[in-house]
Amino acid sequence: MGFEYGKFVSSGLGKQIANTLGLPRPTKLRRHKAGAPLIGGAVLLAGHGDAPVAALLTEALQADGVQIATSPSTSVAGVVVDMTQARTPADLETLRGILAPALKTLAPTGRVIVIGRPVADTDDVAEAAARRALEGIVRSVGKEMRAGGTANMVYVAEGADANAEATVRFFLSGRSAYVSAQVVHVGEAVGDIVVPESWDAPLEGKVAVVTGAARGIGAAIAEVLSRDGATVVCVDIPAAGGPLAEVANRIGGSALQVDVTAEDAGAKIVEHASRLHGGFDIVVHNAGITRDKLLVNTDADRWGSVLNVNLLSILKMNEALVPAINEGGHIVNVASIAGIAGNRGQANYAASKAGVIGMTSSLAKDRQVLAKGVTVNAVAPGFIETEMTAKIPLATREIGRLTNSLSQGGLPVDVAETIGWFAWDSNRAVTGNTVRVCGQMLLGA
Repeated sequence: MGFEYGKFVSSGLGKQIANTLGLPRPTKLRRHKAGAPLIGGAVLLAGHGDAPVAALLTEALQADGVQIATSPSTSVAGVVVDMTQARTPADLETLRGILAPALKTLAPTGRVIVIGRPVADTDDVAEAAARRALEGIVRSVGKEMRAGGTANMVYVAEGADANAEATVRFFLSGRSAYVSAQVVHVGEAVGDIVVPESWDAPLEGKVAVVTGAARGIGAAIAEVLSRDGATVVCVDIPAAGGPLAEVANRIGGSALQVDVTAEDAGAKIVEHASRLHGGFDIVVHNAGITRDKLLVNTDADRWGSVLNVNLLSILKMNEALVPAINEGGHIVNVASIAGIAGNRGQANYAASKAGVIGMTSSLAKDRQVLAKGVTVNAVAPGFIETEMTAKIPLATREIGRLTNSLSQGGLPVDVAETIGWFAWDSNRAVTGNTVRVCGQMLLGA
C-alpha cells in the first residue's frame, strides 16, 4: 500500500506529529446521503438593510424543517448573509460584523454563503466596488475555514430573488462538499422553475445522456443522476463496452457504444434515446482524453486528437443534440481546472478545456437554446481521486491533494453532485456558469 498523507496524519503518531508541526489534517467531508437533513444544524440568516433574499430563504428553509438562528452566539451549521442592498464599501462592515463571531462557533463542515447583486448590473462606481469586494471576502474566508467548511458567493440579479433557493440549497447541502470559493450567477429563469416533490429525487422522470460513462467520473455521474431519479443513457467507445454495460445494468439505464468523434455520434445518441426512452432532457458531455507532452514536443497528431475528443466532438454532437433535447432541458459540460490555470505539459488539454468553458458561456446565449428554455453550464474538476490520478508519482499526487483549502483530493461523486444540481428544473435561473469542483485549489485561484 502506498503512502497517503491524509491517512498518516489521522493516525496516532501522525496526528501527534501534525499537531506539533502545525501540519494540515484533512477533515472527513459531509457528503449527501438520501433521507438526511439538508444541513445538520441551524442556519444563521442575516444581511444588510432589508435583506430581501434572506427573507425569502428563511421562509423556504423553515418549510423544509431547517432551524433558523437569529444570533451567531450559538453554534450554527451554516451562515447565509444577504448583501444585496450594499451600496458602498462602507456597507461591507455589516458582513464583517456578522461573519466574525459566527465563524468562531461554526460547526465542522460548516457552510458560508454570501449573496450580492451582479457587478455588471450597476453603473455606480462605489456600488460596483462594494459588490466585487464581496468576492474577495468570500475567497479569503474559504481559505480560513476549518474542519471541512466551505464558503461560496451567489450573485442574484434584480428581480430574480425567488430564483436563488436551488443554488443556496446546493451550497448548504452535502452535495457541495468539495466546492468552495466559487461564484454562481442567478438570473432570469430560462423556463419555469419547478420545485421537485422530493429533494432526494430532483430528477424524477428525466432521461439523461452521459458520455464517457464506462468508468471514473463518468460512471459516478451516471450513478448520481440515476440515484436522483433519472433514466441514464450511458455512452462510451466500443472498446469500453464491458464496463459500460456493467454501469448501465447496475443503474437500470441503457448502454450505447459509439465514438463521440464519429460524424454520426450525435444522431446515434438522438435515435437511441428517442427509440428506447422517448427522448432526453439532460446531456452531460464528459468524454475526454489526455495525451501529455511539453508543447515543444507535441506533434500534430497528439495535439489534434485531444482537441477532437474533448472539444470538437461536443460542437459536432450538439448540432444534433440541441435541436432534439426536450424543452426545458439541461446541458452540462465537463471542463477542467487546467482550462482555467493551464498546466505544464498539457497545452493541448488546457486548450480543449478552456474551449469548453468558452463554448458553455456562448451556447447559453444561443437563440435556439434560449427558445427551448435549455440551461448550459460547466464543471471544472481539480484533483479528483480516480484510477488515473492513482498512477501519478507519489510526490506529485500528494501535492495535488494538499494544494487546496480542504487539504485533500475530491471524489468522482463530488463532480457528479455538481452536475446533478445543474440538471435540476428548480435551477433554471442558473445558466452560462462554470463552477470549479476543486476544494478551492490554489492553482488559478
